[in-house]
Amino acid sequence: MAKVYPNAVVPHILQPLSSTLSGACNPIVLTVWKKSLLFNCHGFTVFDSNGNLVYRVDNYAAGTKAEIVLMDAAGRSLLTVRRKRLSLLDNWQVYDGDTAVNRRFTVTKHVTLLNKKSLAHVSITGSKMKKVIYEIEGSYTQRSCVVYDDKRRRVAEIKRKEAVGGVRLGGDVFRLTVQPEIDPTVAMALVVVLNQMFQ
Repeated sequence: MAKVYPNAVVPHILQPLSSTLSGACNPIVLTVWKKSLLFNCHGFTVFDSNGNLVYRVDNYAAGTKAEIVLMDAAGRSLLTVRRKRLSLLDNWQVYDGDTAVNRRFTVTKHVTLLNKKSLAHVSITGSKMKKVIYEIEGSYTQRSCVVYDDKRRRVAEIKRKEAVGGVRLGGDVFRLTVQPEIDPTVAMALVVVLNQMFQ
């Protein structure tokens, strides 16, 4: 059986991945495993290219959650994803840490018959306007998505992971390639939201 994660799951990185990679100009590749390390939990476990634990999401109940916390390897809350209540569209709001005070951005499921490739768009809300900063296209269920910024640059990509020898792993293990133009923590938060929208 192919090894999902190469090293032990002891938290090696005690600061967020985005701060350890500041100034990096090469893309980083993360391995995302759609499984919690805790018994009887649902979530994600994310490893860097050296096999070190970087992010985790642990949900204690099955099904769609109204609130999901993205944590670093040490268990500190980085971003909290909350479903917007009383909305006609499928909206998710992302906040700093584990509070509901400082909203970073909103992810809205794209519902139209004209552009079938678009899954969702990410926007920030100013005082009088709403600005789309990322567009997500592809198929999350097939683990084949691309995140484009407002200049139509490819800033993140989700692809199925292949084990050594070309054997494809299941949809629960995939790669998240993150370009320097986007914070890896934001890219992982987008994966969490897509999982809620399309699971």
